[in-house]
Amino acid sequence: MTHPLRKFVSLVCGVIALFLSGFSAPAQSINGAEKSPKPVAETIIVKDVDHAGLAALLKREKARPLLVNFWATWCEPCRDEFPDLVKIDAEYRPKGLEFITVSLDDVTEIKAGVPGFLRQMGATMPAYLLNVVDPEPSIRAVDPNWGGALPATVLYDKNGTIVFKHFGRIKTEPLRAAIEKLISQPVMSDK
Repeated sequence: MTHPLRKFVSLVCGVIALFLSGFSAPAQSINGAEKSPKPVAETIIVKDVDHAGLAALLKREKARPLLVNFWATWCEPCRDEFPDLVKIDAEYRPKGLEFITVSLDDVTEIKAGVPGFLRQMGATMPAYLLNVVDPEPSIRAVDPNWGGALPATVLYDKNGTIVFKHFGRIKTEPLRAAIEKLISQPVMSDK
């Protein structure tokens, strides 16, 4: 039995793919100190998350912007855009951007398919697998205007307000411009 959302998202991804068919990470700064990145194979940890877990991930408490990409290994536009997202993560994480990926693959892919793809891409950002029977509440929590089509990329400011969103394969120039605008803003402390 095929999951109904997977059929729908697969169909939408296929249509998007038809319309759109026309490295290594640098040292990362943690609290101002330079740290060499771990080898990719050691950094791939995919965690299972439900509605509450996704809501906790999206909650902003660190006063840092957050980029979230929803994707799946079976989604061709997702696979196409992933190298660009890995480059964005490598460039902007040291500058204060948090970036997580949320896979909508089947839970059976949590140990093989998803980590294997992330290793192949050289991804080092935290990765999560949405494990819910009904994804609608999670989709509405991310953005009421999102129908669940993949890929979906959402950028939140330090307060948790959506400042950029794109459904379908991302165009890096507008995303980079939105990130630059956010990271150039001074971080205000609550003292």
